[in-house]
Parts: sequence; C-alpha cells; structure tokens
Amino acid sequence: MPPRFHLAIPVHDLAAARAFYGDVLRCPEGRHSERWCDFDLFGHQLVVHVAEGAGDAGANPVDGEEVPVPHFGVILSIAEFRDLAAHLEGKVRFVIPPTVRFEGEVGEQHTMFFRDPSGNALEFKAFADDAQVFAT
Repeated sequence: MPPRFHLAIPVHDLAAARAFYGDVLRCPEGRHSERWCDFDLFGHQLVVHVAEGAGDAGANPVDGEEVPVPHFGVILSIAEFRDLAAHLEGKVRFVIPPTVRFEGEVGEQHTMFFRDPSGNALEFKAFADDAQVFAT
C-alpha cells in the first residue's frame, strides 16, 4: 500500500461538513460518530471533528495571489484537476479560481482554492511536470 496521509480538521457543523465533503467533493464516507466522520479524500484519510477553531488564520502572497494559511489539499493529474474544477463551478465560492501559477517556470502548476462550510481552506493543484513537485 502506498503511504497515505491522515489529516484531522475542526468543523462547526458535522451535517454541513458531510454534505460538502461527501456530496460536493464526492469523497466516500467511512466510519463516523455523532462528533466526527472519516472521508476518503483521493485515497487519503480526512477526518472532520466537531470543534471550535475552524476558520481563517491569514494569507501569504504567492505569485500575485493571497494564499490562505493554513490550507490543505491534494495534488492531482491535470485531467483530474480539470474534472474537479468543472464539477465545482457553481458549488463553491473560489478564494482563488482555477488558474495556472508560475507559468513557464519551474513548478508550473494549475491551482484553485476554496473553503469548506467551517472556513477551512483547501487547495487542489496539478503540476505541468510531476517531477517538479519537490523542485527547488
């Protein structure tokens, strides 16, 4: 089995989180209780926990955009990225709409940012060249 990440995040409303991650992002739901729920986020384990503390902590400038910090997401293929971006149109309010960052440079990537109902920032991206994911 390839390595997978496990990420637990706070949410204010479990029903809203289930609708967002399950219906909008199309993540299969796993185990759950009255206060938390597991999701398969593109092969990784995302757990949402009802807790205070979700929300906006600030932003940093990256290639002319204000990138929300903290944030999380998944690196997809360009085809998966385009499919997800098309699926999300009209379903989320983009913080940074689907765009190409660092165009023509090392690390060129498609990227998009949006928030879940509790304010957690998500970034999904796809590299023009996967060999540049960790390029310096």
